[in-house]
Amino acid sequence: MTTVARAGAALLRYRLDAPVGGSGVSSVDVVLVDLEDADGVQGLGFSYVLAGRGDTVLVAAREQLAQWVASKPLIPPPAAWRRTAAGFNRTGYGPNNHALAAIDVAMWDLHARRRGVPLAEAMGGEARAVPVYASGGFTARQSASEAAAVAARHAEAGFGGVKPRMRGTRHDAEVLHAVRDALPPSVHVMADANEKCDLPSARWLLAAARDHQVLFVEEPLPGNWLDGYRALAKAGGAAVATGEHLQGVRSFLPYAVEGLAAMLQPDLSAAGGLTPLVEVGALCDAFGVAMSPHFLPGLFVHVAAASPAVTWLEDFPLLEPLFDGWPVPTAPGTLAPRAVPGHGLTLLPDARSRFGVDG
Repeated sequence: MTTVARAGAALLRYRLDAPVGGSGVSSVDVVLVDLEDADGVQGLGFSYVLAGRGDTVLVAAREQLAQWVASKPLIPPPAAWRRTAAGFNRTGYGPNNHALAAIDVAMWDLHARRRGVPLAEAMGGEARAVPVYASGGFTARQSASEAAAVAARHAEAGFGGVKPRMRGTRHDAEVLHAVRDALPPSVHVMADANEKCDLPSARWLLAAARDHQVLFVEEPLPGNWLDGYRALAKAGGAAVATGEHLQGVRSFLPYAVEGLAAMLQPDLSAAGGLTPLVEVGALCDAFGVAMSPHFLPGLFVHVAAASPAVTWLEDFPLLEPLFDGWPVPTAPGTLAPRAVPGHGLTLLPDARSRFGVDG
């Protein structure tokens, strides 16, 4: 058995040209993890903190690497994940999970590269083309006509669905009507409320979305408000999606077991890496719930290979400019893994000098 000869973590602070998405994100802290085994095989991992505060995650990543990874025997990624996460029993998930996510991605990349196979295969899957929907370019403050124009451009680019942002007000109905009218019948409309609704406005939005044939409404309520989602399930309306803020696989259980969501959307950093995403996928598969991980389609296409519950990937360009090697669509509106070892991603040569933060 080989050992991990080198393990390091670094922080990039990536400022965007303009705020994006329903939350108006203007900067992202990216935590990088570099691993190298005694045979010289390398693995690259990353996670992120939206709107900054990555310094704490960087400290956690370095502590985890020093305690559980550096100079230790190289064990399979799920075993390494469980060993590290067991130490969170007193401090909780939080920054620990974001740090472990970067380490876990690097461990999986190293594991796949040692075998000389794509990450999709190393995770036990078979490469397949997965439908992609577009959520980039939409904001919560757009007019109905502006949202419709963005949706039309996405449809022309071949995406099979679009996801405009909602405000939790009656303006949402205008947006949904305009977007639906701007699209061919073959393109789905989704909606993202970004946790902006209270219970009455969430119930109204789900009813309006059903009337406009919306495929699902994402985060009509805060993701950890279980009683609120139980009330929505009883009230009916459009299908519900949630999960990008949930931490730990157990937090997804009620949504699947009780049928509170038709789609779960785990986030790489919040969930703690690729290992828990595969576990959430197994949970979804067991209870007949769909899964669509939170953005990063070029990475999660590997998870889709191992998890049949993944029915959509989300195209929301954010971290893509920092890396080379993203897969390109193999057919209009679909994505499949590249046939290269590991996840196939490399950091741009100047990314560390341009965005690196000492720490």
